[in-house]
Amino acid sequence: MKKLMIHLAAAAAAVALSVQAHAGETLDRVMGKKAMVVATNSGWPPQSYLDDNNEMVGFDIDVSREIAKRLGVEVSFETPDWQTLTGGHWQGRYDLGVGSVTPTKARAQVIDFAGIYYYSPYVFVVHKDSQAKGVADLNGKVIGVETGTTSEDYIRRQLQIDAPGLPPVEYKLEPGEVRTFADSMLPFDDLRLGDGMRLDAVIAPEQTALNAIKNGYPLKVIEGEYAFREPLVVIAEKGDAEWTAKIGELIAAMKADGTLSKLTTKWYGKDYSAD
Repeated sequence: MKKLMIHLAAAAAAVALSVQAHAGETLDRVMGKKAMVVATNSGWPPQSYLDDNNEMVGFDIDVSREIAKRLGVEVSFETPDWQTLTGGHWQGRYDLGVGSVTPTKARAQVIDFAGIYYYSPYVFVVHKDSQAKGVADLNGKVIGVETGTTSEDYIRRQLQIDAPGLPPVEYKLEPGEVRTFADSMLPFDDLRLGDGMRLDAVIAPEQTALNAIKNGYPLKVIEGEYAFREPLVVIAEKGDAEWTAKIGELIAAMKADGTLSKLTTKWYGKDYSAD
């Protein structure tokens, strides 16, 4: 028994030393290189996308650049698939994730949430020729959502947002069929073909829907009925509390000094940053 206790104590000490050795590893790496790698999306306007010059632009890109500026480092971007972005276990490939990620209980197990930087209401979008006046008119219909997102969690009645103070989610819709898409704009591409041609409606962030309409998609939002309102967080590799806290401080400062208000207004036409 005594030998067992000694071995257990030694093992615990080794774990403690390992944790201590890795504390602040990301912060040290970023500040040492004076460079930060941000994981984000490349096809999700106006959050983040490639412009005509093949340059990354968008709200999330501006937020990333502002964080880098306040850290005093350069920033570069990687665009992994959504499951990789939100799945953690980055193994040092990315230093930060700025991709309009919703904090859910499942994601909290594999990534850290550095701070809420804005909010997004999710809306019901239909073709402009649709006769649907309210969400009740979509019961039994074919609904499109991006896979692996809170849109899919909502339509499957599995949404668990991990943030304090939010009201419980109210499920207003009973779909006849759910169709999932690998990219945020693909459901809109099917919906634009005509009312009921492939889809009857799409559930998506209000910002994405309004941007699609602004760019000529023949769609409309069902007025006055949100699916849910979600907070969006900047994410970090799990286990580096010092780095996560540092980013959280910067986000709080950007909110307090009006930077996030200006950036959401720039890209979305109104302030989505207020708590």
